[in-house]
Order: sequence, then C-alpha cells, then structure tokens
Amino acid sequence: MDLDFYKKLAQQKRKEHQKFLDGLKKKPPKNLDYVVLEKHEETFGEIDCLSCANCCKTTGPLYTEKDIERISKHLRMKQADFESKFLRIDEDNDKVLQNLPCFFLNGDNTCSIYDVRPKACREYPHTDRKKIYQINNLTIKNTLICPATYVFVEKMRKALEK
Repeated sequence: MDLDFYKKLAQQKRKEHQKFLDGLKKKPPKNLDYVVLEKHEETFGEIDCLSCANCCKTTGPLYTEKDIERISKHLRMKQADFESKFLRIDEDNDKVLQNLPCFFLNGDNTCSIYDVRPKACREYPHTDRKKIYQINNLTIKNTLICPATYVFVEKMRKALEK
C-alpha cells in the first residue's frame, strides 16, 4: 500500500471532497445510507487493512471506560495498572494511548487485542455510518490517514454525482 500516493491524492482532492460532502449535508439523497453501505462494502472488499494499518501507526483511539474495563480484563490486569501502563489524558480530557504506533499492533499489522479492541477502532474509519454527512470533517481528515476512506469518497462521488 503506497500511503504517500494516497495522501497526495487526498490533499489534491481535499477541496473537491469537501464540496461533495457539504452537498450531501445540504441535500442528502433519499438513498444515501444505502449507497454509503454499498460503497463501504465495495471499498473494503478491495482494500485489505492489514496491508496498511496506518490508523494504528499514526492515530490513537479514545478509550472509553467500557473499553478499559473490557481490555484490562482480557489482559488480566487491574484497570488502574492498564491505564498507567498504556494511557494518558489528552488536552480534551480523553483517555488515549501514551505512544504511537499502538502498543497492540503486531509486526504483521494484526491487532493483539482485536476481539476486545476499543469501540473507536471497531468503528474506524466510520465509512459505514448512517447520516455520514454529520461527520464530514472527520471523513476529510480520515482521507489523509486511510487510503480506504479516500477510495470510499471517490466511489461515493462517482455513484452520486451522476
């Protein structure tokens, strides 16, 4: 996966993508949620996250209390020990990873806590969500990190700008 290539494309098309997504917000097509799900599934049928894992290398998820409880139990650790070993409080007062890449990312780009991973990781890059126009800024940001998000937005444009 050529991350630099996709990042350059995303930077070049940022204004076009923003205009397209803003248009969805102003006048969402009746079938938008259906098209989103279809293009999400199509995109992830073509792109294998394990060939990239850039999200795990460059962005840390927010850890909810439920995430911390579930993961620390899985690791057979006390929650306080888990938090002090892996997490810190960020400027928004959220619990996030102390360091990147993610400690749980294996050398083959798999996740050592995949079955109990944080909610933020399970939902990333949010390209299968209903009313996707509610997260336009996040989608644009994610096109710079996640090649699949870039491909997804391009597929959406082709499907809806007919």
